[in-house]
Amino acid sequence: MSGEQTFFERNYFLLRRLHSLSGIVPIGMFLIMHLTTNSSVVWGAINSRELHDTAMDRGVATFQHEVSFINNLPLLLLIEIFGLWLPIAFHAIFGVYFAMSGSNNVARYAYQGNKRYALQRLTGYVGFVFILYHVATLRWGWSWLTPGGTQWSHYFASSTLAAALKGSGGEWSFAGVIVSLGYFVGVTSLVFHFANGLWTAAITWGLTVSEKSQQQWGRVCAALGAGVMLAGWSALFGFVFLVDHDRAVAVEEQMVVEKYGPEYLEKLREKYDLEPEMQASAIRDAADRPYPGPAPKLDD
Repeated sequence: MSGEQTFFERNYFLLRRLHSLSGIVPIGMFLIMHLTTNSSVVWGAINSRELHDTAMDRGVATFQHEVSFINNLPLLLLIEIFGLWLPIAFHAIFGVYFAMSGSNNVARYAYQGNKRYALQRLTGYVGFVFILYHVATLRWGWSWLTPGGTQWSHYFASSTLAAALKGSGGEWSFAGVIVSLGYFVGVTSLVFHFANGLWTAAITWGLTVSEKSQQQWGRVCAALGAGVMLAGWSALFGFVFLVDHDRAVAVEEQMVVEKYGPEYLEKLREKYDLEPEMQASAIRDAADRPYPGPAPKLDD
């Protein structure tokens, strides 16, 4: 006599479909937008609207514009909670459940699909740990986990992110090498998990039934994954190797003055314990241009 089915057993196929859907919308869409935004530190070098002296300065300014726009969205916290954190929690919890209740036979049947299933599980675990570290250090302010104790600021996005990856002041440290390699592994894992999950989602939803359709859809997923991977790698490469910390701070300070005024810059310098990179004459020149104001509270 069989026992009564559990909630998970009764709703297994529905939960599998919702799990795959949450990995695409909104998590996958956010991953694409997030990595595309971060890679603006590289492709922003060709941004003709940013009238700066060097390509690096234009990249820094472009990235800063993108970050400022995002951080000034209305109801940002609610968007994060319902559009990102709850879907990630749902996807992670049920992902672990399905992974623990499933099985793979890589050692016995070493065919491509089974290896890919094992990689999907592995990259899911690695990606989740990476997300926790990424959010804890750059969103929750756990600076004790970053090289040199750098606290990320959306007012100084490029310079503080480069320092959080490499070390204090953007100078390489041993901990910075470990963190940067961890970012490479984490970003790679997340992109593979998304692209491969996109392929399996079509099977889960019954959209690709035949072997031919699965192969064709697999090529599309591989192409999309390659593009997203390129964005992620270029972003990491840009912050680690291209961003000159001191020049980035000067560009960011100029943008603060132009938008909020010199007094606000002094408050930010005091809050984040920043050494002045922008000279007083440059501050006066930037302040001569009108800025919209009013400046947001520093706790925002």
